[in-house]
Amino acid sequence: MGGTQPWPQVPVGNKDHTDAAVVIIGAGISGMCMAIDLIKRNSLQNFIILEKSSSIGGTWHDNKYPGCCCDVWSMLYSYSFEQNPDWTREYPGQEEILDYLRGVAQKYGLYKYIRFNTSVEAATWDDSQNRWKVDVKVTGEKDAEFNPAYSIDCDFLISAVGQLNQPRYPDIEGLQDFKGKIMHSARWDWSYSLEGKNVGIIGNGATAAQIIPEILPSTSSLTIYQRSPNWVIPRLDGPVSALRRAVYKYLPPVRWRIRANMMDFRESFHDAVTDGDSVFADLIRTSCLDAMKATIPDGDKNGLWEKLTPDYNPGCKRVIISDDYYPALTSPKSTLETHKISHIAETGIELQNGTHHAHDLLILATGFRTVEFLHPIAITGTSGRSLSDIWEKGASALYGTTIPSLPNFGLFYGPNTNLGHNSIILMIEAQSRYLSTLISAVLDARNRGNRIGLMPRRDVTDAFNEQMQEQLGRSSFADPKCGSWYKNKEGRITNNWSGTVVEYQQLLGRVEWGDFEVTAGGEGGVVVFGSGKQKTEIGRVREETVVSNTVMGLGVVGAVAAGAAWVYRQRVGRRVSIRG
Repeated sequence: MGGTQPWPQVPVGNKDHTDAAVVIIGAGISGMCMAIDLIKRNSLQNFIILEKSSSIGGTWHDNKYPGCCCDVWSMLYSYSFEQNPDWTREYPGQEEILDYLRGVAQKYGLYKYIRFNTSVEAATWDDSQNRWKVDVKVTGEKDAEFNPAYSIDCDFLISAVGQLNQPRYPDIEGLQDFKGKIMHSARWDWSYSLEGKNVGIIGNGATAAQIIPEILPSTSSLTIYQRSPNWVIPRLDGPVSALRRAVYKYLPPVRWRIRANMMDFRESFHDAVTDGDSVFADLIRTSCLDAMKATIPDGDKNGLWEKLTPDYNPGCKRVIISDDYYPALTSPKSTLETHKISHIAETGIELQNGTHHAHDLLILATGFRTVEFLHPIAITGTSGRSLSDIWEKGASALYGTTIPSLPNFGLFYGPNTNLGHNSIILMIEAQSRYLSTLISAVLDARNRGNRIGLMPRRDVTDAFNEQMQEQLGRSSFADPKCGSWYKNKEGRITNNWSGTVVEYQQLLGRVEWGDFEVTAGGEGGVVVFGSGKQKTEIGRVREETVVSNTVMGLGVVGAVAAGAAWVYRQRVGRRVSIRG
């Protein structure tokens, strides 16, 4: 297979079933982006994608609950190199996003690289070989008949498992005693009918705010168990007309401009979720409270305003974007319960004030194990050092992509790369370009007969994270008045990026080889590409507006005026000539 093609350009075949240049864990947005970059930027096809589920899509395959959709405008929620002009709504739903990702996978021929129903149990770096050994378990019944567990050796290992893949179940006494139906939002059972059921939903974050309005009409009653209120701003969602979709499809510059304007607006939103004293944060407070009071006009009388008004800065927790959450709370079938849960009984939920709510179904909208990156994979790096040991004081990485003591290892959506204001795909693409450059260096060394292990220096990594944590400590994310999935139990913000997307893209727009060392000792730049180069300029995808709307408008007016002047001169010239 592959004929006379160079080794890295040959896809992994039967005889190479357990050997590859690159192994990617996860076939979601990040894993697919990495695979496409390997093909397009690195001319590399000798890679394997390991996916524990039965489909691509990552979080958009796992989360299929009613009302599941994205909180980023659809126009902005796609790869820059594969923009979708055919979104049917301003904010894309889960099924439409998954269809888009399937189309991308089909277009770039990614399915032949993916091994579905294959979960990674452990990954161990071999110091003697300068390679990774990846232990996998096959969960598909028929495929497991061939080999239920095996190992793959590779030169570079990529984690594209993200932060939102392991459901977090609440630690509430008696949960296992409940005799009714229990569903986590990320493990929705569509075969279970909600018709006429008394439903309790634990959690009131973004997921719950999407589920509640969708299921309310079917239920007999719906009780929402809220620990703390959220800032909720209007979504202003709606359909995208066929005419607009045609314009986006056949006039790409229009689509590019709209996408750029959306990115500009989202970038300006950064201050709103990071600086509680900013003008934008005050605007968010005002907008949220005005929307709440307009939707729930009698909320002052029944106490809903007080229950739904946060006492912390916007951005400390994820700001909810919804048009129908507040209206759902005003339904006579809805109960917003703010008393603390004591325990769960066989028939429902007992509160600390003695109240008992009987339920047929409990929905756990309690999120994911976000601070336990890479859980439950056992990662062991150089000198036998485990990732749990490396991250003893909390997850951290250099630029959120590489980790000291883990050679030839990269990760997407890693520590401190989550956003509270913009599209994560913009971050993912920057990470993919950066990591593909590191992969190029490692594979170039292999082609020259020199297998290297490339990893970030500890001092550089620590300095970067210390500076970032200092910035985060002054942000709204650190507001002590609220808890969030952005922080670990010690209060360290391990999930969120401190700056804007553009700042992150600029940071990853080049590789400073002096930031890295090799396992044999010495600075990374000494061995990279056999030239000792110290820097590789990657560049970045520039999607923000370069020219403002005003300047563009003046430019158009100026062009029209110049054209009109030229026509006028031509006509006047002809008249003068005729008269002469």
